[in-house]
Amino acid sequence: MATASSQVLIPDINFNDAFENFALDFSREKKLLEGLDYLTAPNPPCIREELCTASHDTITVHWISDDEFSISSYELQYTIFTGQANFISLYNSVDSWMIVPNIKQNHYTVHGLQSGTRYIFIVKALNQAGSRNSEPTRLKTNSQPFKLDPKMTHKKLKISNDGLQMEKNESSLKKSHTPERFSSTGYYGAAGNVFIDSGCHYWEVVMGSSTWYAIGIAYKSAPKNEWIGKNASSWVFSRCNGNFVVRHNNKEMLVDVPPQLKHLGVLLDYDNNMLSFCDPANSLRLHTFDVNFILPVCPAFTIWNKSLMILSGLPAPDFIDYPERQECNCRLQESPYVSGMKACH
Repeated sequence: MATASSQVLIPDINFNDAFENFALDFSREKKLLEGLDYLTAPNPPCIREELCTASHDTITVHWISDDEFSISSYELQYTIFTGQANFISLYNSVDSWMIVPNIKQNHYTVHGLQSGTRYIFIVKALNQAGSRNSEPTRLKTNSQPFKLDPKMTHKKLKISNDGLQMEKNESSLKKSHTPERFSSTGYYGAAGNVFIDSGCHYWEVVMGSSTWYAIGIAYKSAPKNEWIGKNASSWVFSRCNGNFVVRHNNKEMLVDVPPQLKHLGVLLDYDNNMLSFCDPANSLRLHTFDVNFILPVCPAFTIWNKSLMILSGLPAPDFIDYPERQECNCRLQESPYVSGMKACH
């Protein structure tokens, strides 16, 4: 700007003379240069994991930036996390990420996510000079919520209005029998109204006053005329005759369980072929089944007495939810099969 309006002055002197008496005045240019405001790329934002929230199909991401006024917009990037090797390759592959551009506030809710699934999130801050990314953060959706399915419930079970509690009711004979309904005698079954074929899901069961029960998962093809765990299509944790056992395909294994167990946690990691039972009050893993799932499964329940209440759609506790395999904290009897105990028939 200064030089555009300046004139070219050629001194009328002998160029062989010295120039000690001549000086160039750059004061105007200096003033303009010092007044320039240089725009730089914004500092990386920081995802506030403690403020982020989730449901079974949404995650709300919150972040902060220490130079909000220089940022023109944010860009949110996310993808499914399936392991550290997966993350390293994804981090270098732009095509693998979902991108939400032109976000003006420092939070955003992503809808339509898979339930019980871990995601990686990155926030990018942008302005005219460039952009910088936050550190990647792993967040997860909650488990798929479910209720007891009245179409599959044994006719001698009473289901609460909210569909979360089942109670033995010998006088309940109003329901008609259908092939989908549990129909065993003396023990009464029910199932959740979801079939799960992906993700990591967690729910808890409140025993109440029930002392005979079986809790687990089953394929839709599992026989309805016998209690869950007695066939190859179901896996359960059970209490009967004062013993705690895990059962699959009519084979039982004793499990050492704290006597004050009131809540039983169930973690179904379908993608990693695992079903775990835990004591959430004491942060104790009780037993883990390795299952090669070939079909969708549903939560399944059997009681011989009293009632059970279900708490579904919960986030998995940190002590039991992890992407990599770890040693489980289970204490089993030496014999893999229960012997000398009265059968639960």
